[in-house]
Amino acid sequence: MALQFARTANRTVLARRHQDRLDQAFVEADYRSRFRTWERVATVRNSPMRALEGDGELFFSPELVPALSHPILQQAEPRIREAVLVHRLYEYLKFTIDLEQSAVIPVTGHISRGMSGLDLPEHMLLDAFKIVTDEAWHAQFTYEILRDVRTRTRIAPALPDTPTFTDELARIHEELPSQIRGLDELLFAIVSETLISSILDELPQDKRLPEGVREMVADHAVDEAKHHSYFSTLLRFLWPAMTKKERELAGPYIPRLIFAFLEPDYASAALGLRASGLADDQVEQIMSDCYTRDKVVDDVRRGAGPTLQYFVEAGALEHPATLEAFQESGLIA
Repeated sequence: MALQFARTANRTVLARRHQDRLDQAFVEADYRSRFRTWERVATVRNSPMRALEGDGELFFSPELVPALSHPILQQAEPRIREAVLVHRLYEYLKFTIDLEQSAVIPVTGHISRGMSGLDLPEHMLLDAFKIVTDEAWHAQFTYEILRDVRTRTRIAPALPDTPTFTDELARIHEELPSQIRGLDELLFAIVSETLISSILDELPQDKRLPEGVREMVADHAVDEAKHHSYFSTLLRFLWPAMTKKERELAGPYIPRLIFAFLEPDYASAALGLRASGLADDQVEQIMSDCYTRDKVVDDVRRGAGPTLQYFVEAGALEHPATLEAFQESGLIA
């Protein structure tokens, strides 16, 4: 896990450095908890398990599915276009489950138990417990909706065993120098929790979707606003606590972590198109036309705006190799 989460005499080396570097008054004053009303406003304490009813004509907003604008799908039968939307919803739901359970909960669980390697204010540890609870609830209610969609549509999900982002995270983890292996997991949690998803903003407003889907996504968005604040603050604690060498080694990997989260899952998209009734040559043509590298980079750059700003403010791009990596990725000019 992040920074190996190794304990040395009941205290990590990084925690000692962090305490030495940061004025304790700043540490305590810099954290403004967004979870003081958690028991009253958290969806796990407030909202029921959402369920699909008979309403809703579509299962995903067509405007958020680039493939639907392709001439092949423009001319396809309505049942094929509708199936593409169902499969896009499945892809989003499975991504959410895997993200929460494999990337966010493990890291936040270690933070809550004081095993992050950072000397954090007591309230940040307490709030990390609440985030773990939130994320477990998100994974659960997302899975319940996935089951409901499958029952209602009688369309089986067509998804790879693991989403592409988990494979990319595994590659990054293995590539990292041994002395910083684990930082990738903490940095990816920060990246994934500070990026603002257009899906969280737009799906709850789309009245063409079943109410249960809209309410589920809206519930998720309510909690994620608080998580966003927490993890943007966590970065402000993490970056100064790292040595110059650790920053130099880890910084160039940040663009890859951003792309791991925001880049389309091409394998999932292709499987969904095939399962919707398209021939292999049609799928290949749609994927080639709709996911050009320039378009993907443009979309990732727009989606990464808030997170990129946080890393700029933390001083991450002051290191030449990190700046170069961001430039080469297309995230900045």
